Amino acid sequence: MTTRGHCHCGATRWQFEGAPNWACYCHCDDCRRNCGAPVVAWLGVPVAAFRWTGATPATRESSPGAHRHFCASCGTPMAFEADHYPGDMHVYAAALEDPGAVQPAFHVHYDKRLPWLTLDDDLPKYDGSVVDLPEDAVIFPRD
Repeated sequence: MTTRGHCHCGATRWQFEGAPNWACYCHCDDCRRNCGAPVVAWLGVPVAAFRWTGATPATRESSPGAHRHFCASCGTPMAFEADHYPGDMHVYAAALEDPGAVQPAFHVHYDKRLPWLTLDDDLPKYDGSVVDLPEDAVIFPRD
């Protein structure tokens, strides 16, 4: 199975083979500010299964060891990778060709959520990041 995504202008594109490792909502300040959004939906993808297609994205180091990739033409945030998530490429669910195809299974940094944002779901809510999840966490929706 090949999953594809692209930026707003269509110049920068990515794809990955197989299923994501996880899908979640992130409420951390860095993700919100990077996207100008109250919450961000992510997919965790093995970097070995991921590749850029189309234009090569621009990259900036947002903090030591953390790299945010975005379209150099239109500025759309595209992906994130960091030393503390070895082997993972995090891609924005909203950049999927079909954003409705993957549903997040949990929330991270829930303690940092905006007080005026109400999400009416029964998904697990964790205060840490993906690397802090309990071992029994359901990290991807299963049929």
